[in-house]
Amino acid sequence: MQFIGIEIGVNGTHAVVLDLDSAEIRSEAFVSHAWIEGLPSGYCEQEPARWIEATDKVVRDCLNQPGINKKQIAAIGIAGPQRGLVALDEQNRIVRPTKLAGDLSIKKQAEEISRAFGGSPGMLELIGQSPGIDSAAAECLWLKQHEPYHYKRTAALLSVQDFIAYWLTGERATEPGSASTTGLFDIRLRKWSSEIIDYIDPELSDLLPPIGASDQPRGLLRGSLASEWGLSELVQIGAGSSAAMLSTLAAGCVQDGTVAVELGSTGRVIGVGANPVIDLRDEIIPLCSATGSWLGLASSPNTSLAPEVLKRHYGWNTAEYEKMVSSVTPGADQLLLLPYFAPETVPRLLDGCGVLHGITPANFTPAHLARATAEGVVLGLSYAMSRLRDMGFDPAEIRLLGSGADSPVMRQLLADALGTTVVPVSSKQGAAVGAAMQAAVAFFQNCGESLGFEEICSYLVAGNLSGRCEPSSENHELYLDLMARQQYLVDTLHPAGFL
Repeated sequence: MQFIGIEIGVNGTHAVVLDLDSAEIRSEAFVSHAWIEGLPSGYCEQEPARWIEATDKVVRDCLNQPGINKKQIAAIGIAGPQRGLVALDEQNRIVRPTKLAGDLSIKKQAEEISRAFGGSPGMLELIGQSPGIDSAAAECLWLKQHEPYHYKRTAALLSVQDFIAYWLTGERATEPGSASTTGLFDIRLRKWSSEIIDYIDPELSDLLPPIGASDQPRGLLRGSLASEWGLSELVQIGAGSSAAMLSTLAAGCVQDGTVAVELGSTGRVIGVGANPVIDLRDEIIPLCSATGSWLGLASSPNTSLAPEVLKRHYGWNTAEYEKMVSSVTPGADQLLLLPYFAPETVPRLLDGCGVLHGITPANFTPAHLARATAEGVVLGLSYAMSRLRDMGFDPAEIRLLGSGADSPVMRQLLADALGTTVVPVSSKQGAAVGAAMQAAVAFFQNCGESLGFEEICSYLVAGNLSGRCEPSSENHELYLDLMARQQYLVDTLHPAGFL
């Protein structure tokens, strides 16, 4: 029996076919996305119609590869970006392009909502989280204030993954994981927040989808699509969720206290909790999971951005960059990079910038800059892990996934900085695999068979023992000192307006 997993990302759409019997990826496909050009500064938008085209293409490409028996396809799951809101009118036409991660145009609306409910402390008390500057709640207010014609036309608001699921099934719905990223959702009670909705617009509640269970199917594949793709009309569509939630599932982290680190286009540290993971310091983002529990999430675009900036500057490929990193001893001879080239969440720096500290004639070399860059981003992830530890997380090992998991250099750096054994998972496809796994659980439960998330993880998710990295106690002590130094610089420079 086979299951399709689809991930709609900001850079492209990725699909896999997961064979449950052999526990293998049978096929995969990818189509890139383009950003809308010519927008004002601070805007980052894409056309939702392109995601439909991309989904159609990657599914067809996957199904047409050798070894795929279309009759064995049982269900399809969808993962989407953490941010993204699709507005539809009464005729199901797309009202406007969708804002995605990196769009700062709604910052004022986010600040307005936060002030209205007492800032971060008030928001934590009200809904269990304090949404950032890019929440769907702020986007709804922005749309009402800046594009009232579009707002009045809007008859439905859906996340990216729920929009694709709606196209696949004709059913509008969401689940707690997706809803918890909007800033409109009470994560403790797992329901829409009437207080925030009423502040924006009492009629907003009519535009939001009903909330279903994460382990139940959304519906059946539309007959026309089933016919075009050569699939059964009984193919189910899973509930779907945001990529962070489904990457966590793909890492096999569903039990209380487990932690996953993802090194992809965004760096993520994610802890799984049996209860809401609420950070009173407002650094770890509390969310609902895609499996019925809760998550504490720290994400950083700088994990991939900072190395890319340096590689582009010197014209290095990844292998050349990592060779430079390995050529310098841990600590980079006291050269320290604060790699905040984009807004950061942990620590929360909405207008951050990069800072290079500790320059000497001896360490101002390309190789030292490479080492300082790699260590700078790993120290940021280490700080996020330290915050999870403050909240009670103490995993025996950390599961690692994403493209960066292939790098022995990054694996060892992470193990040393985190002070914990790091084990990469065998699958590198992340959220797409998690989407297929979630759809499989929903399929079997809907068929009356008891397959839970822990069971499917124990069967499908294996650690790559050859890539297992144990921390060096000596290097860990060094990185604890460097992390403290990094945070001291942040705490000093940021309040003074220099970071």
